[in-house]
Amino acid sequence: MINWYVVHTHVRAEAKVVLNLKQQGFEAFSPQYLKRRSHARRIDHVSAPMFPRYIFVALDPTLKPWRAVHSTFGACYLVCYGDVPAPMPEGIVENIISRQDENGFVTLSSADVFKKGQSVKIVNGAFSGQFGLFDCATDDERIIVLLDMLGRRVKVRLAIGSVAATA
Repeated sequence: MINWYVVHTHVRAEAKVVLNLKQQGFEAFSPQYLKRRSHARRIDHVSAPMFPRYIFVALDPTLKPWRAVHSTFGACYLVCYGDVPAPMPEGIVENIISRQDENGFVTLSSADVFKKGQSVKIVNGAFSGQFGLFDCATDDERIIVLLDMLGRRVKVRLAIGSVAATA
């Protein structure tokens, strides 16, 4: 029976391992997401592995020589329980695959329900009851909201769960 298994890779070798496993006839998957990066007063989004140093491979250990994964260029080892490969719980990898957008990036947070400039209300925390404008989401389950304070707009970083959309 074909299941998904986890392969531990060398540092920044996820794409190389996926390519090498596919050339060997395995189905391999390395989930990617858009990571927010700020550098030199510039903010951009770059592709980053969802699980650094880990990828998924689909195989049937009774039919295919799974030990070939250990000698794949860029791979460290297939995660095992003793001498037997450890399968992923059913549905986890399929769920990650289903959350990919049209460009192949996995959508990570619930902050995608907000649009830039949308009016939001802070429902808990120090600014509870305040209204602001949604600015952007960060990659660590936080969002940035613009609040009017002392005659100017101030950026406030909040947890996603502390904000609700308003009409």
